[in-house]
Amino acid sequence: MSKQFYITTAIDYVNGTPHLGHAYEKVLADVIARTRRSLGDQVFFLTGLDEHGQKVKQAAQAQGLEPQAYCDELAVSWQSLTTRLNLSNNDFVRTSSARHREVVQAILNRLHATGHFYRAEYRGYYSTRQETFLTEKDRRPDGTFDPFYGEVIELVEENYYFRLREHQAWLIDYIESHPDFIEPDYRRNEVLGFLKHNTLEDLCSTRPATRLNWGIPVPFDPAFVTYVWFDALSNYVTIPAALGDPALTAALDQPAHPAGPALWPADVQILGKDILKFHAVYWPIMLKAIGLPLPRKILAHGWWQKDGQRMSKSTGNVVDPIAVIDEWGADAFRYYVVRELDIGPDGNWTDAGFRSRYSAELANGLGNLVNRSLSMLQRYRNGIVPARSQELASEISTAARTAIDQLREYRLQPALLTTWSIVNRANQYVDQTTPFKLAKDPAQTAKLDAVLYNLAECCRILAVLLWPYIPNSAERIYAQLGLAAQPDSFDAAAWGGLEPGHQIAGPQVLFPRKDSPTP
Repeated sequence: MSKQFYITTAIDYVNGTPHLGHAYEKVLADVIARTRRSLGDQVFFLTGLDEHGQKVKQAAQAQGLEPQAYCDELAVSWQSLTTRLNLSNNDFVRTSSARHREVVQAILNRLHATGHFYRAEYRGYYSTRQETFLTEKDRRPDGTFDPFYGEVIELVEENYYFRLREHQAWLIDYIESHPDFIEPDYRRNEVLGFLKHNTLEDLCSTRPATRLNWGIPVPFDPAFVTYVWFDALSNYVTIPAALGDPALTAALDQPAHPAGPALWPADVQILGKDILKFHAVYWPIMLKAIGLPLPRKILAHGWWQKDGQRMSKSTGNVVDPIAVIDEWGADAFRYYVVRELDIGPDGNWTDAGFRSRYSAELANGLGNLVNRSLSMLQRYRNGIVPARSQELASEISTAARTAIDQLREYRLQPALLTTWSIVNRANQYVDQTTPFKLAKDPAQTAKLDAVLYNLAECCRILAVLLWPYIPNSAERIYAQLGLAAQPDSFDAAAWGGLEPGHQIAGPQVLFPRKDSPTP
Protein backbone atom coordinates (compact mmCIF):
# COMPACT_ATOMS: atom_id res chain seq x y z
CA MET A 1 0.00 0.00 0.00
CA SER A 2 1.52 3.32 -1.05
CA LYS A 3 1.60 6.17 1.42
CA GLN A 4 -0.75 9.07 0.80
CA PHE A 5 0.31 12.70 1.05
CA TYR A 6 -0.87 13.72 4.53
CA ILE A 7 -1.38 17.37 5.53
CA THR A 8 -2.80 18.78 8.76
CA THR A 9 -3.76 22.13 10.22
CA ALA A 10 -3.60 22.88 13.91
CA ILE A 11 -6.89 22.06 15.60
CA ASP A 12 -8.78 25.11 16.82
CA TYR A 13 -9.75 25.64 20.44
CA VAL A 14 -13.52 25.59 20.58
CA ASN A 15 -14.09 28.38 23.13
CA GLY A 16 -15.13 30.94 20.52
CA THR A 17 -16.02 31.47 16.87
CA PRO A 18 -13.73 31.30 13.81
CA HIS A 19 -11.64 34.36 12.94
CA LEU A 20 -9.39 35.43 10.08
CA GLY A 21 -6.33 33.56 11.36
CA HIS A 22 -8.22 30.27 11.54
CA ALA A 23 -9.57 30.71 8.02
CA TYR A 24 -6.16 31.73 6.62
CA GLU A 25 -4.46 28.62 7.96
CA LYS A 26 -7.13 26.37 6.49
CA VAL A 27 -6.91 28.04 3.09
CA LEU A 28 -3.12 27.59 3.04
CA ALA A 29 -3.53 23.90 3.84
CA ASP A 30 -6.23 23.50 1.21
CA VAL A 31 -4.08 25.13 -1.49
CA ILE A 32 -1.31 22.67 -0.64
CA ALA A 33 -3.73 19.71 -0.57
CA ARG A 34 -5.20 20.62 -3.96
CA THR A 35 -1.70 21.23 -5.34
CA ARG A 36 -0.63 17.73 -4.41
CA ARG A 37 -3.77 16.29 -6.00
CA SER A 38 -2.95 18.25 -9.15
CA LEU A 39 0.53 16.73 -9.03
CA GLY A 40 -1.04 13.27 -9.06
CA ASP A 41 -0.77 12.37 -5.38
CA GLN A 42 -3.43 10.74 -3.25
CA VAL A 43 -4.02 13.27 -0.49
CA PHE A 44 -5.45 13.14 3.01
CA PHE A 45 -6.21 16.54 4.57
CA LEU A 46 -7.15 16.73 8.26
CA THR A 47 -8.46 19.66 10.27
CA GLY A 48 -10.65 19.88 13.35
CA LEU A 49 -11.32 21.03 16.89
CA ASP A 50 -9.60 20.90 20.28
CA GLU A 51 -12.49 20.55 22.74
CA HIS A 52 -11.05 19.68 26.16
CA GLY A 53 -9.57 21.74 28.99
CA GLN A 54 -10.48 24.11 31.74
CA LYS A 55 -11.34 27.09 29.55
CA VAL A 56 -13.94 25.06 27.66
CA LYS A 57 -15.47 23.77 30.88
CA GLN A 58 -15.64 27.29 32.36
CA ALA A 59 -17.20 28.70 29.17
CA ALA A 60 -19.79 25.91 29.19
CA GLN A 61 -20.62 26.52 32.84
CA ALA A 62 -21.06 30.23 32.17
CA GLN A 63 -23.77 29.32 29.65
CA GLY A 64 -25.37 26.71 31.89
CA LEU A 65 -24.35 23.86 29.59
CA GLU A 66 -22.54 20.59 29.97
CA PRO A 67 -19.13 20.75 28.22
CA GLN A 68 -20.12 18.21 25.56
CA ALA A 69 -23.32 20.07 24.72
CA TYR A 70 -21.39 23.35 24.57
CA CYS A 71 -18.82 21.81 22.18
CA ASP A 72 -21.51 20.21 20.02
CA GLU A 73 -23.19 23.58 19.63
CA LEU A 74 -20.02 25.45 18.66
CA ALA A 75 -18.74 22.64 16.42
CA VAL A 76 -21.57 23.38 13.98
CA SER A 77 -20.14 26.81 13.10
CA TRP A 78 -16.58 25.48 12.86
CA GLN A 79 -17.57 22.63 10.58
CA SER A 80 -19.63 25.06 8.53
CA LEU A 81 -16.48 27.14 7.99
CA THR A 82 -14.84 24.25 6.13
CA THR A 83 -17.76 24.24 3.70
CA ARG A 84 -17.90 28.02 3.32
CA LEU A 85 -14.15 28.13 2.55
CA ASN A 86 -14.62 25.31 -0.01
CA LEU A 87 -12.04 23.16 1.76
CA SER A 88 -11.23 19.70 0.40
CA ASN A 89 -10.50 18.17 3.81
CA ASN A 90 -10.99 14.41 4.09
CA ASP A 91 -11.81 14.30 7.78
CA PHE A 92 -12.62 16.55 10.73
CA VAL A 93 -11.34 15.56 14.15
CA ARG A 94 -13.09 16.44 17.40
CA THR A 95 -11.03 15.58 20.46
CA SER A 96 -14.18 14.74 22.42
CA SER A 97 -14.90 11.85 20.04
CA ALA A 98 -14.56 8.21 21.07
CA ARG A 99 -12.18 7.37 18.21
CA HIS A 100 -9.73 10.06 19.34
CA ARG A 101 -10.02 9.15 23.03
CA GLU A 102 -9.30 5.47 22.41
CA VAL A 103 -6.08 6.14 20.53
CA VAL A 104 -4.89 8.79 23.02
CA GLN A 105 -5.33 6.24 25.78
CA ALA A 106 -3.35 3.70 23.75
CA ILE A 107 -0.55 6.28 23.42
CA LEU A 108 -0.62 6.97 27.16
CA ASN A 109 -0.47 3.27 27.97
CA ARG A 110 2.46 2.75 25.64
CA LEU A 111 4.43 5.67 27.05
CA HIS A 112 3.69 4.60 30.62
CA ALA A 113 4.75 1.01 29.94
CA THR A 114 8.05 2.18 28.45
CA GLY A 115 8.92 4.43 31.41
CA HIS A 116 8.31 7.86 29.89
CA PHE A 117 6.03 9.07 32.72
CA TYR A 118 6.71 9.58 36.41
CA ARG A 119 4.49 10.91 39.20
CA ALA A 120 5.62 13.89 41.28
CA GLU A 121 4.30 16.74 43.39
CA TYR A 122 4.11 20.20 41.90
CA ARG A 123 4.40 23.36 43.98
CA GLY A 124 4.14 26.61 42.13
CA TYR A 125 2.01 28.84 39.96
CA TYR A 126 -0.69 28.03 37.46
CA SER A 127 -2.30 30.14 34.73
CA THR A 128 -5.94 29.15 34.33
CA ARG A 129 -6.32 31.18 31.14
CA GLN A 130 -3.39 29.50 29.39
CA GLU A 131 -3.80 26.17 31.21
CA THR A 132 -0.09 26.03 31.95
CA PHE A 133 2.23 25.90 34.93
CA LEU A 134 4.58 28.83 35.49
CA THR A 135 7.93 29.19 37.23
CA GLU A 136 9.90 32.03 38.71
CA LYS A 137 11.45 32.53 35.28
CA ASP A 138 8.03 33.58 34.00
CA ARG A 139 7.80 36.49 36.43
CA ARG A 140 8.45 40.03 35.24
CA PRO A 141 11.14 42.12 36.98
CA ASP A 142 8.54 43.56 39.37
CA GLY A 143 7.48 40.07 40.45
CA THR A 144 4.15 40.04 38.57
CA PHE A 145 3.11 37.83 35.68
CA ASP A 146 2.27 39.09 32.22
CA PRO A 147 -1.47 39.86 31.82
CA PHE A 148 -1.38 37.31 28.97
CA TYR A 149 -1.56 34.63 31.68
CA GLY A 150 -4.70 36.06 33.31
CA GLU A 151 -5.27 35.03 36.90
CA VAL A 152 -2.27 33.13 38.30
CA ILE A 153 -2.87 30.94 41.35
CA GLU A 154 -0.57 28.96 43.62
CA LEU A 155 -0.98 25.20 43.41
CA VAL A 156 0.26 22.14 45.27
CA GLU A 157 -0.78 18.93 43.54
CA GLU A 158 0.52 15.63 42.22
CA ASN A 159 0.62 14.93 38.49
CA TYR A 160 2.29 12.70 35.94
CA TYR A 161 5.24 14.18 34.08
CA PHE A 162 6.52 13.27 30.64
CA ARG A 163 10.32 13.11 30.35
CA LEU A 164 11.25 15.88 27.91
CA ARG A 165 14.63 16.92 29.25
CA GLU A 166 16.50 13.74 28.33
CA HIS A 167 15.65 14.25 24.64
CA GLN A 168 16.84 17.85 24.34
CA ALA A 169 20.28 17.14 22.82
CA TRP A 170 18.77 14.66 20.36
CA LEU A 171 16.18 17.20 19.20
CA ILE A 172 18.82 19.90 18.63
CA ASP A 173 20.84 17.44 16.54
CA TYR A 174 17.77 16.38 14.59
CA ILE A 175 16.71 19.94 13.70
CA GLU A 176 20.28 20.89 12.72
CA SER A 177 20.66 17.80 10.51
CA HIS A 178 17.23 18.27 8.89
CA PRO A 179 17.23 21.91 7.76
CA ASP A 180 13.90 21.51 5.91
CA PHE A 181 12.07 20.18 8.99
CA ILE A 182 10.92 23.63 10.18
CA GLU A 183 10.18 26.43 7.73
CA PRO A 184 10.62 29.33 7.20
CA ASP A 185 14.27 29.18 8.24
CA TYR A 186 13.95 32.02 10.75
CA ARG A 187 11.31 30.01 12.63
CA ARG A 188 13.73 27.09 12.67
CA ASN A 189 16.37 29.39 14.12
CA GLU A 190 13.92 30.52 16.82
CA VAL A 191 13.34 26.92 17.90
CA LEU A 192 17.07 26.17 17.94
CA GLY A 193 17.71 29.35 19.94
CA PHE A 194 15.12 28.30 22.51
CA LEU A 195 16.55 24.79 22.80
CA LYS A 196 20.15 25.96 23.10
CA HIS A 197 19.50 28.66 25.69
CA ASN A 198 16.97 26.93 27.93
CA THR A 199 16.87 23.65 29.80
CA LEU A 200 13.68 21.81 28.97
CA GLU A 201 11.42 21.16 31.93
CA ASP A 202 9.65 17.81 31.97
CA LEU A 203 6.06 18.26 30.77
CA CYS A 204 3.24 18.03 33.29
CA SER A 205 0.93 15.80 31.27
CA THR A 206 -2.09 15.33 33.52
CA ARG A 207 -4.55 17.23 35.70
CA PRO A 208 -6.27 15.79 38.80
CA ALA A 209 -9.83 14.81 37.95
CA THR A 210 -10.94 16.45 41.18
CA ARG A 211 -9.87 19.83 39.71
CA LEU A 212 -10.69 19.19 36.05
CA ASN A 213 -12.83 16.34 34.80
CA TRP A 214 -13.40 17.59 31.22
CA GLY A 215 -10.66 15.66 29.49
CA ILE A 216 -9.53 12.18 28.49
CA PRO A 217 -9.13 9.92 31.56
CA VAL A 218 -5.61 8.56 32.08
CA PRO A 219 -6.06 4.80 31.54
CA PHE A 220 -3.46 3.69 34.07
CA ASP A 221 -4.68 6.10 36.77
CA PRO A 222 -8.30 7.30 36.43
CA ALA A 223 -7.75 9.89 39.17
CA PHE A 224 -6.23 12.05 36.43
CA VAL A 225 -7.20 13.41 33.01
CA THR A 226 -4.83 14.17 30.14
CA TYR A 227 -3.32 17.65 29.80
CA VAL A 228 -5.08 19.43 26.95
CA TRP A 229 -1.92 19.95 24.87
CA PHE A 230 -0.85 16.31 25.17
CA ASP A 231 -4.37 15.36 24.11
CA ALA A 232 -4.50 17.89 21.24
CA LEU A 233 -1.11 17.14 19.69
CA SER A 234 -1.97 13.45 19.51
CA ASN A 235 -4.81 14.12 17.05
CA TYR A 236 -2.43 14.05 14.11
CA VAL A 237 -1.88 10.31 14.65
CA THR A 238 -5.16 9.37 16.34
CA ILE A 239 -7.30 9.83 13.24
CA PRO A 240 -4.98 7.89 10.89
CA ALA A 241 -4.76 5.19 13.57
CA ALA A 242 -8.54 5.13 14.02
CA LEU A 243 -8.90 4.78 10.24
CA GLY A 244 -6.54 1.79 10.28
CA ASP A 245 -3.14 3.14 9.22
CA PRO A 246 -1.20 -0.16 9.42
CA ALA A 247 2.03 1.30 10.82
CA LEU A 248 0.20 3.23 13.54
CA THR A 249 -2.08 0.45 14.65
CA ALA A 250 0.95 -1.85 14.96
CA ALA A 251 3.01 0.72 16.87
CA LEU A 252 0.18 1.44 19.31
CA ASP A 253 -0.89 -2.21 19.77
CA GLN A 254 -4.36 -1.35 18.52
CA PRO A 255 -6.87 -4.14 17.91
CA ALA A 256 -6.60 -5.58 14.43
CA HIS A 257 -9.16 -4.28 11.95
CA PRO A 258 -9.25 -3.79 8.17
CA ALA A 259 -6.19 -1.88 7.01
CA GLY A 260 -6.86 1.78 6.24
CA PRO A 261 -4.84 4.34 4.32
CA ALA A 262 -1.11 4.61 4.97
CA LEU A 263 -0.77 8.22 6.14
CA TRP A 264 1.87 8.69 8.83
CA PRO A 265 4.27 10.47 8.88
CA ALA A 266 2.57 13.73 7.99
CA ASP A 267 4.15 15.36 4.97
CA VAL A 268 3.24 18.89 6.07
CA GLN A 269 1.90 20.23 9.35
CA ILE A 270 0.84 23.85 9.05
CA LEU A 271 0.29 26.00 12.14
CA GLY A 272 0.62 29.47 13.60
CA LYS A 273 3.90 30.82 14.95
CA ASP A 274 2.40 31.16 18.46
CA ILE A 275 2.17 27.37 18.90
CA LEU A 276 5.46 26.50 17.21
CA LYS A 277 7.12 25.43 20.47
CA PHE A 278 4.47 22.81 21.13
CA HIS A 279 4.77 21.38 17.61
CA ALA A 280 8.53 21.70 17.11
CA VAL A 281 9.64 20.70 20.64
CA TYR A 282 7.00 18.72 22.54
CA TRP A 283 5.50 16.90 19.55
CA PRO A 284 8.74 15.51 18.04
CA ILE A 285 9.82 14.23 21.46
CA MET A 286 6.43 12.61 22.02
CA LEU A 287 6.71 10.86 18.66
CA LYS A 288 10.24 9.66 19.34
CA ALA A 289 9.13 8.25 22.69
CA ILE A 290 6.22 6.44 21.03
CA GLY A 291 8.60 5.07 18.39
CA LEU A 292 7.08 6.88 15.42
CA PRO A 293 8.79 8.89 12.67
CA LEU A 294 8.57 12.68 12.79
CA PRO A 295 6.52 14.76 10.36
CA ARG A 296 8.49 15.67 7.27
CA LYS A 297 7.85 19.40 7.46
CA ILE A 298 6.42 21.97 9.87
CA LEU A 299 5.28 25.20 8.19
CA ALA A 300 4.73 28.08 10.60
CA HIS A 301 2.73 31.06 9.38
CA GLY A 302 2.39 34.55 10.84
CA TRP A 303 -0.48 36.54 12.32
CA TRP A 304 -2.88 38.98 10.75
CA GLN A 305 -3.45 42.55 11.87
CA LYS A 306 -6.34 44.77 10.82
CA ASP A 307 -5.45 48.27 9.66
CA GLY A 308 -2.03 47.96 11.28
CA GLN A 309 -3.38 47.03 14.70
CA ARG A 310 -3.86 43.81 16.60
CA MET A 311 -7.36 42.43 16.11
CA SER A 312 -9.66 42.76 19.10
CA LYS A 313 -13.34 41.90 19.44
CA SER A 314 -13.70 44.48 22.21
CA THR A 315 -12.79 47.33 19.83
CA GLY A 316 -14.57 45.80 16.84
CA ASN A 317 -11.28 45.67 14.96
CA VAL A 318 -11.84 42.22 13.48
CA VAL A 319 -12.35 40.49 10.14
CA ASP A 320 -15.19 37.98 10.06
CA PRO A 321 -14.32 35.53 7.27
CA ILE A 322 -17.94 34.42 6.89
CA ALA A 323 -19.12 38.01 6.41
CA VAL A 324 -16.45 38.55 3.73
CA ILE A 325 -17.47 35.34 1.95
CA ASP A 326 -21.14 36.30 2.13
CA GLU A 327 -20.42 39.58 0.37
CA TRP A 328 -17.55 38.73 -1.98
CA GLY A 329 -17.46 34.95 -2.36
CA ALA A 330 -15.11 32.28 -1.06
CA ASP A 331 -12.69 32.54 -3.99
CA ALA A 332 -12.18 36.27 -3.46
CA PHE A 333 -11.39 35.63 0.21
CA ARG A 334 -9.07 32.72 -0.62
CA TYR A 335 -7.28 34.74 -3.29
CA TYR A 336 -6.72 37.78 -1.09
CA VAL A 337 -5.27 35.99 1.94
CA VAL A 338 -2.74 34.01 -0.12
CA ARG A 339 -1.90 36.93 -2.43
CA GLU A 340 -1.48 39.36 0.46
CA LEU A 341 0.53 37.22 2.89
CA ASP A 342 3.33 34.78 2.24
CA ILE A 343 3.83 31.89 4.67
CA GLY A 344 5.93 33.15 7.58
CA PRO A 345 5.68 36.91 8.16
CA ASP A 346 2.79 38.80 9.73
CA GLY A 347 0.22 40.44 7.48
CA ASN A 348 -2.15 43.38 7.51
CA TRP A 349 -5.75 43.20 6.30
CA THR A 350 -7.31 46.42 5.07
CA ASP A 351 -10.79 46.58 3.61
CA ALA A 352 -9.54 49.05 1.01
CA GLY A 353 -6.73 46.68 0.03
CA PHE A 354 -9.18 43.82 -0.33
CA ARG A 355 -11.52 45.86 -2.53
CA SER A 356 -8.59 47.07 -4.61
CA ARG A 357 -7.24 43.57 -5.29
CA TYR A 358 -10.73 42.28 -6.04
CA SER A 359 -11.34 45.05 -8.56
CA ALA A 360 -7.92 45.24 -10.21
CA GLU A 361 -6.80 41.62 -10.14
CA LEU A 362 -9.93 39.48 -10.06
CA ALA A 363 -12.64 41.50 -11.80
CA ASN A 364 -10.54 43.61 -14.23
CA GLY A 365 -7.66 41.13 -14.49
CA LEU A 366 -8.71 37.49 -14.61
CA GLY A 367 -12.45 38.02 -14.99
CA ASN A 368 -12.12 40.51 -17.82
CA LEU A 369 -9.58 38.33 -19.63
CA VAL A 370 -11.82 35.27 -19.61
CA ASN A 371 -14.93 37.26 -20.50
CA ARG A 372 -13.50 39.12 -23.46
CA SER A 373 -11.50 36.14 -24.75
CA LEU A 374 -14.54 33.87 -24.84
CA SER A 375 -16.87 36.63 -25.99
CA MET A 376 -14.65 37.27 -29.03
CA LEU A 377 -14.41 33.56 -29.76
CA GLN A 378 -18.20 33.39 -29.60
CA ARG A 379 -18.73 36.51 -31.69
CA TYR A 380 -16.14 35.92 -34.41
CA ARG A 381 -16.07 32.10 -34.64
CA ASN A 382 -19.44 31.05 -33.20
CA GLY A 383 -17.63 29.58 -30.20
CA ILE A 384 -15.66 27.08 -32.32
CA VAL A 385 -11.98 26.76 -31.35
CA PRO A 386 -9.79 27.54 -34.40
CA ALA A 387 -6.58 25.85 -35.44
CA ARG A 388 -3.81 25.55 -32.86
CA SER A 389 -1.30 28.39 -32.63
CA GLN A 390 2.02 28.39 -30.81
CA GLU A 391 2.49 32.14 -30.61
CA LEU A 392 2.39 32.33 -26.79
CA ALA A 393 3.29 28.69 -26.18
CA SER A 394 6.86 29.21 -25.06
CA GLU A 395 6.14 32.12 -22.69
CA ILE A 396 3.11 30.54 -21.09
CA SER A 397 4.68 27.10 -20.79
CA THR A 398 7.71 28.57 -19.03
CA ALA A 399 5.54 30.48 -16.59
CA ALA A 400 3.37 27.40 -15.94
CA ARG A 401 6.39 25.20 -15.20
CA THR A 402 7.79 27.83 -12.84
CA ALA A 403 4.49 28.17 -10.97
CA ILE A 404 4.16 24.40 -10.58
CA ASP A 405 7.74 24.13 -9.30
CA GLN A 406 7.04 26.89 -6.79
CA LEU A 407 3.85 25.17 -5.63
CA ARG A 408 5.75 21.91 -5.23
CA GLU A 409 8.05 23.76 -2.80
CA TYR A 410 5.11 25.28 -0.84
CA ARG A 411 5.87 28.76 -2.17
CA LEU A 412 2.22 29.62 -2.55
CA GLN A 413 2.40 33.39 -2.90
CA PRO A 414 5.30 33.38 -5.42
CA ALA A 415 3.48 30.74 -7.48
CA LEU A 416 0.34 32.86 -7.49
CA LEU A 417 2.33 35.87 -8.69
CA THR A 418 3.90 33.76 -11.44
CA THR A 419 0.47 32.54 -12.51
CA TRP A 420 -0.81 36.11 -12.55
CA SER A 421 1.98 37.00 -14.97
CA ILE A 422 0.03 34.86 -17.45
CA VAL A 423 -3.12 36.90 -16.77
CA ASN A 424 -1.18 40.11 -17.36
CA ARG A 425 0.55 38.79 -20.48
CA ALA A 426 -2.70 37.60 -22.03
CA ASN A 427 -4.41 40.93 -21.36
CA GLN A 428 -1.41 42.70 -22.86
CA TYR A 429 -1.64 40.37 -25.86
CA VAL A 430 -5.23 41.51 -26.49
CA ASP A 431 -4.12 45.14 -26.47
CA GLN A 432 -1.19 44.41 -28.79
CA THR A 433 -3.06 42.31 -31.36
CA THR A 434 -6.40 44.24 -31.31
CA PRO A 435 -8.54 41.27 -32.42
CA PHE A 436 -11.62 43.52 -32.74
CA LYS A 437 -9.75 45.32 -35.56
CA LEU A 438 -8.52 42.09 -37.12
CA ALA A 439 -12.13 40.89 -37.30
CA LYS A 440 -12.96 43.76 -39.69
CA ASP A 441 -10.30 42.73 -42.22
CA PRO A 442 -10.95 39.49 -44.18
CA ALA A 443 -7.24 39.33 -45.03
CA GLN A 444 -6.47 38.86 -41.31
CA THR A 445 -8.59 35.74 -40.80
CA ALA A 446 -5.62 33.48 -40.05
CA LYS A 447 -4.14 36.04 -37.70
CA LEU A 448 -7.44 36.40 -35.85
CA ASP A 449 -7.70 32.60 -35.56
CA ALA A 450 -4.25 32.52 -33.97
CA VAL A 451 -5.11 35.28 -31.49
CA LEU A 452 -8.37 33.64 -30.47
CA TYR A 453 -6.69 30.27 -29.97
CA ASN A 454 -3.91 31.76 -27.86
CA LEU A 455 -6.37 33.60 -25.64
CA ALA A 456 -8.67 30.63 -25.12
CA GLU A 457 -5.71 28.36 -24.39
CA CYS A 458 -4.34 30.87 -21.85
CA CYS A 459 -7.73 30.80 -20.09
CA ARG A 460 -7.68 27.00 -20.01
CA ILE A 461 -4.17 26.82 -18.57
CA LEU A 462 -5.00 29.51 -16.01
CA ALA A 463 -7.92 27.39 -14.80
CA VAL A 464 -5.53 24.48 -14.20
CA LEU A 465 -2.96 26.59 -12.35
CA LEU A 466 -5.55 28.45 -10.29
CA TRP A 467 -7.63 25.45 -9.20
CA PRO A 468 -5.69 25.03 -5.92
CA TYR A 469 -6.32 28.69 -5.03
CA ILE A 470 -9.77 29.55 -6.38
CA PRO A 471 -11.31 26.19 -7.24
CA ASN A 472 -14.86 27.34 -7.92
CA SER A 473 -13.72 30.03 -10.39
CA ALA A 474 -11.31 27.59 -12.07
CA GLU A 475 -14.10 25.07 -12.54
CA ARG A 476 -16.36 27.79 -13.93
CA ILE A 477 -13.68 28.76 -16.47
CA TYR A 478 -13.50 25.12 -17.59
CA ALA A 479 -17.28 24.99 -17.82
CA GLN A 480 -17.36 28.17 -19.92
CA LEU A 481 -14.78 26.57 -22.19
CA GLY A 482 -17.19 23.64 -22.59
CA LEU A 483 -14.77 21.22 -20.93
CA ALA A 484 -16.42 18.40 -18.99
CA ALA A 485 -13.32 17.45 -16.98
CA GLN A 486 -12.09 19.16 -13.82
CA PRO A 487 -9.00 21.44 -13.95
CA ASP A 488 -7.38 19.35 -11.22
CA SER A 489 -4.29 17.94 -12.93
CA PHE A 490 -1.13 19.90 -13.71
CA ASP A 491 -0.54 17.54 -16.63
CA ALA A 492 -3.29 19.57 -18.34
CA ALA A 493 -1.19 22.74 -18.08
CA ALA A 494 0.74 21.74 -21.21
CA TRP A 495 0.13 24.04 -24.18
CA GLY A 496 -2.23 22.83 -26.89
CA GLY A 497 -4.88 21.09 -24.83
CA LEU A 498 -7.77 22.86 -26.52
CA GLU A 499 -8.82 20.83 -29.57
CA PRO A 500 -9.53 22.70 -32.80
CA GLY A 501 -13.22 22.42 -33.62
CA HIS A 502 -14.20 22.22 -29.96
CA GLN A 503 -17.38 24.11 -29.06
CA ILE A 504 -17.15 26.37 -26.02
CA ALA A 505 -20.17 27.05 -23.81
CA GLY A 506 -19.73 30.81 -23.69
CA PRO A 507 -18.72 33.45 -21.16
CA GLN A 508 -20.32 34.32 -17.84
CA VAL A 509 -19.14 36.90 -15.33
CA LEU A 510 -16.63 35.40 -12.89
CA PHE A 511 -16.18 38.31 -10.52
CA PRO A 512 -18.99 40.89 -10.66
CA ARG A 513 -17.72 44.42 -10.44
CA LYS A 514 -18.83 46.15 -7.28
CA ASP A 515 -19.35 49.85 -6.82
CA SER A 516 -17.07 51.41 -4.25
CA PRO A 517 -18.96 52.39 -1.11
CA THR A 518 -19.85 56.05 -0.81
CA PRO A 519 -17.46 57.79 1.63
